[in-house]
Amino acid sequence: MQDTRIQGLRGKDKESPMRTLTSVELEAFFRSLEPDYDLRVPIALRDGTRTLGRMGEGALALEGGPLLLKPTSVFFPQYEMQLGYEGGVVRMQAPLPKPLCVVGLSAQDADCLSFIDEFFRSNYEDDLYFNKRNGAVIVVVSGRCGQDGEFLKIANGKCDIELICHGTGFFMVPYTPTGRRLCSETDLGREAADSLDLLKEESSALSTEEEEILQRASRLLLEDKVPESFWTEISKRCIACTACNLFCPTCTCFEVYDRRLQMKIERQRLWDSCQLDGFTREASGHNPMGSETLRTRRRIHHKLGADVVRWGRISCFLCGRCDRVCPTGIGIKAVSREMVQRYDGR
Repeated sequence: MQDTRIQGLRGKDKESPMRTLTSVELEAFFRSLEPDYDLRVPIALRDGTRTLGRMGEGALALEGGPLLLKPTSVFFPQYEMQLGYEGGVVRMQAPLPKPLCVVGLSAQDADCLSFIDEFFRSNYEDDLYFNKRNGAVIVVVSGRCGQDGEFLKIANGKCDIELICHGTGFFMVPYTPTGRRLCSETDLGREAADSLDLLKEESSALSTEEEEILQRASRLLLEDKVPESFWTEISKRCIACTACNLFCPTCTCFEVYDRRLQMKIERQRLWDSCQLDGFTREASGHNPMGSETLRTRRRIHHKLGADVVRWGRISCFLCGRCDRVCPTGIGIKAVSREMVQRYDGR
């Protein structure tokens, strides 16, 4: 049976193409998904910031730019139980009652999610991650809806549905069979299609300077042209707050703990940070990354060098979160720019 949940947003003339959708109409659409999905949408908080939440926990806030929240934490949370043991019975993490539908990712976030999908599938499939990821619907928000009117890059794929803002409303563009099923009968008319093409051209014309700097910094690291003195200098600015790891969508390091809770035992996993001095400390007491210099170098080299060798691509997708939250100005974009200015002689 065809899903017609979006038809209520159309005009009376069923033969006419659907008009673009306002935030109010999109809110009605999202509410229609709630019976079938565990829905997470951008909501406004009392202090004026935005985060992912459930409908009704705050006003729907699709506009305002990428969310500061680590978007991949929906599938890889900061803390979760792996298994429990009680009364001689091992209890595994239960499947989700409903698949997730996550609204509000940026185009860069969609790239990040695609990368960690591959990471958690490599060698063996991580069942905790894919317990949440399988069947999930991803909705990217792009176009003229950034902070202060900034144009957000159009994903043009790597998600199920994209909401592309043209200033006064949103085009709803499905890319996958699931997206097309949920957005049935949303074909655009010729005028709207022309407008959408212009938005895609505007997206393609966005500056690529930051990407070029990242590529040049990566080459410098792979060619070993950045001296140790640089990392010593940069590391002196680090206060080990770990905000860079906490907000990075492609950071995947975690620690595992076994805890006794009254009459039961739980195995839990919790995010770890390569900026902490105990990150690689061994049982013997030896620590191969025992200095702040080594840990700072690893954080940058991991994304721009080691992952290029392992995965064939840089694992920083320029979402900008580490630069936004670092109190001392040593996010990846800032450090890459400094490397290029100092050591790229071309």
